[in-house]
Amino acid sequence: MNLSATEKDLMIVNMGPHHPSMHGVLRLIVTLDGEDVVDCEPILGYLHRGMEKIAENRTIIQYLPYVTRWDYLAAMFTEAITVNGPEQLGNIQVPKRASYIRVIMLELSRIASHLLWIGPFMADIGAQTPFFYIFRERELVYDLFEAATGMRMMHNYFRIGGVAADLPYGWLDKCLDFCDYFLTGIVEYQKLITRNPIFLERVEGIGVIGGEEAINWGLSGPMLRASGIKWDLRKVDHYECYDKFDWEIQWQKEGDSLARYLVRISEMTESIKIIQQALEGIPGGPYENLEIRCFDRERDPEWNDFEYRFISKKPSPTFELPRQELYARMEAPKGELGIFLIGDQSGFPWRWKIRPPGFINLQILPQLVKRMKLADIMTILGVLVIVWLEREISAGIQQRIGPEYAGPLGILQALADGTKLLFKENILPSRGNTRLFSIGPAIAVISILLSFSVIPFSSRLILADLNIGIFLWIAISSIAPVGLLMSGYGSNNKYSFLGGLRAAAQSISYEIPLTLCVLSISLRAIR
Repeated sequence: MNLSATEKDLMIVNMGPHHPSMHGVLRLIVTLDGEDVVDCEPILGYLHRGMEKIAENRTIIQYLPYVTRWDYLAAMFTEAITVNGPEQLGNIQVPKRASYIRVIMLELSRIASHLLWIGPFMADIGAQTPFFYIFRERELVYDLFEAATGMRMMHNYFRIGGVAADLPYGWLDKCLDFCDYFLTGIVEYQKLITRNPIFLERVEGIGVIGGEEAINWGLSGPMLRASGIKWDLRKVDHYECYDKFDWEIQWQKEGDSLARYLVRISEMTESIKIIQQALEGIPGGPYENLEIRCFDRERDPEWNDFEYRFISKKPSPTFELPRQELYARMEAPKGELGIFLIGDQSGFPWRWKIRPPGFINLQILPQLVKRMKLADIMTILGVLVIVWLEREISAGIQQRIGPEYAGPLGILQALADGTKLLFKENILPSRGNTRLFSIGPAIAVISILLSFSVIPFSSRLILADLNIGIFLWIAISSIAPVGLLMSGYGSNNKYSFLGGLRAAAQSISYEIPLTLCVLSISLRAIR
């Protein structure tokens, strides 16, 4: 086949799974014509757990602690959809107080998820300051979660028919204080990010998706609303008690990366409005007031009514799912989160199919990055908002079994996954020095592992003499840049070689201050 001059110069570049912006588990095979993206192929499969199959072998109560791992940044939503499905299937009523508590927790989780999107997204496109700012507000949200649920991230708070426990003393007041404080934080983000000309240059007009195209690709959430489609399941499906609050759907019509950012920033303000209304109108008021009224039953028995409970009744561990099928969905921070549930009059679901929002949004990535610049890939990927643990649920069709079913040898599966991560689909350059290309990464990793030899793990377990251990550590660490240069040189590619030079220069520049820090600590310890 005769290729044109341009096609002969095409270059294939691997981004990830160890690229700094890939966050560990995504790999993109990108075909480049200079700096222009010709094609992009996402490679999935570095993080499998088989969540669907686990669900079909457990009761709902047993499965609840697992679901927070789907999206650990918005764990309340995965818990909510897990109990909403069986509640709808079994026609179980939820007390109004419990529904209000759920809405408060869901909107706090939405804010926390959006905050932890802004920080890494800005870091990926070169702005480090917002990454540290967002933790200030996010930690306040997690403090509220910890006070109510006992856990900062993996809450296990939702139950069939309500929530696990009522809100503690003083929680509503603390949450109201947070709402007032966070509104000033959003104004600060607007000044720091939204009006930043460099940020606008990076995101405006990048990764444009039209409204019809977004619908055809099955996009949802901020991805869909940023393309001019006013679609929010909180308004459409009327689940929980969202109808009782005054709030607006946030949307933009431009369909670019800037529009997706603006939708999420505006959604946090709307979430605060919903939370404030829920806090003020929660049936029974604060727990301390409700408790006093409940004790005074003889005067006003209404305060012991069903609607003032935090749970309808404690579900049985053997709660049976009716012989029906149902699709339940809700508006998660990243889009539509749903489950298709089939019951067969037993405690275990006959089928549990999960519709993850981020995993589906990822499918449009190759379409968006074509004809864009290489640097724009991280901008487009960042606004897709994907939590990579979501992809584990798609492994249900593989019916993989783990240590629980594979027996004692199942513990080796973690080692097998790590080995696969290092060696699976390893692409070697056809015209390069494959030996240098392969040895280079090994040298970099070995130097890191050898550095542990200078650590005195105990008085009887000292691999290197402490007097010379520091200098041995410095010598071992200096080998790492050599491996980077070897891989870059062995690739027979100028871009890879320049990347190796840059990485080696960074490593050397880090070694000097790091060595001085270690020496100062050692000298201080000797004194």
